[in-house]
Order: sequence, then C-alpha cells, then structure tokens
Amino acid sequence: MRDASIVAAFDFDGTISTTDSLRVFVRSTIGTPRFVAGALLASASLIGAALGLVDRGTAKAAFLRATIGGRSRAQLDADVSRFLQDRLPGLIRPEMLARVRQHRALGHRVVLVSASPGLYLRPWAASVGIETVLSTELAFDANDRFDGVFAKPNCWGPEKVRRLEAWWKDMPPRVLFAYGDSRGDKEMAERADYAWIRGQGKLMPLTDADAPRRTA
Repeated sequence: MRDASIVAAFDFDGTISTTDSLRVFVRSTIGTPRFVAGALLASASLIGAALGLVDRGTAKAAFLRATIGGRSRAQLDADVSRFLQDRLPGLIRPEMLARVRQHRALGHRVVLVSASPGLYLRPWAASVGIETVLSTELAFDANDRFDGVFAKPNCWGPEKVRRLEAWWKDMPPRVLFAYGDSRGDKEMAERADYAWIRGQGKLMPLTDADAPRRTA
C-alpha cells in the first residue's frame, strides 16, 4: 500500500552513480578533444568555483556553453538516447538501485534531487520507476538550441531543499529519507529525518521509519 507521507530523496552523482555523470555525458557526446578544449575555455570559471570564488552554477553553465552550447534540442535528445543505452547503465551502483526499489516496494514516494541535467535524468528515472526529478534544467533559445544558460538555478546545496519544499508545497512528508555523497547534499541531509552520506556509515534500515530521527 502506497504511503505518500514518506519520501525518499536521492542525490544522483556519486550516490546512485559511481562518478560525475555530466562529465561522462558531455565527453561521450562531443569527444575527448572538444571536451578538453571546452574545459580550457571555461577554466577560469571552473578554477574560481573550486576556490569558492565563483558560483558553482555559473561555472557549470560556462563549461556547458563551451562544450555543448548551440546544440539543438533534437541533437541533445539523440545524444541522450545513446548515453542512456551505451554509457549510463555502467555507472549505476546496483545496491543503490536496489535501495530505490525497496522504497518503492514500501509505497514511499521516491524523488531524484540532482545538480545534473534533467535532460537525461528524467528518462533514466522513469525507466526505474522514479516519478519525480528535481534537477538543473537547460534553457533553449528561440531556435530550440541550448544557449549556455540554465532555466532554473543549479540544483545544489540549499537549492535542493528549496526544490523539495516547492514540490511538496503545504504537504511535507511525515518522514523524509535523504541519500547523498558530498557537500552539495548537506542541507538536504539536515532537513531529513534519516540521512545517509556515502562514506559515513551503513545504509539505515527501512523497517523503522516511524522511529525517532537518527542519521548515519
């Protein structure tokens, strides 16, 4: 029986996947030479973000503008189809996919909350039964080409909590599980009743979701 009062929010990169899926997607789409050239073009922003001097979303947009900027929606849809078939399955952690299925079997609402683009996360999520994806969204110009900016803020850190709260509106979950692996998941983990961050303990059991709050 579905228990919509319990929500399981999963980060994707490093949590469900073994690595940064966006880098793999871009590199597999345009090839290594153009990937490297684009990274060099955006290097000032990328280094600034690493040093905390440039907003992460700004740096990510600069990188994508330098690599896949100008690509049409139709081209990107074709790129996504190849990525979903050829590359992404090999990046998925089996134990985390099993965890998603556990939550679904218990009737919990499962939501993917990621800084990577919904462009490929939505079709992947649908393929494993995840109905809701809260993610970074690419913006397209009047000619339906990616213009190197985002339609919504980069879904990282505090933005993850804002997206979750906007999604559930005035019906917050009775119990919130959160799964992450990095600093970008800190606020979501703090908002959760049960939080698991990769490298900080074993996965919590799902049999006692009504127990007092605890984190691992």
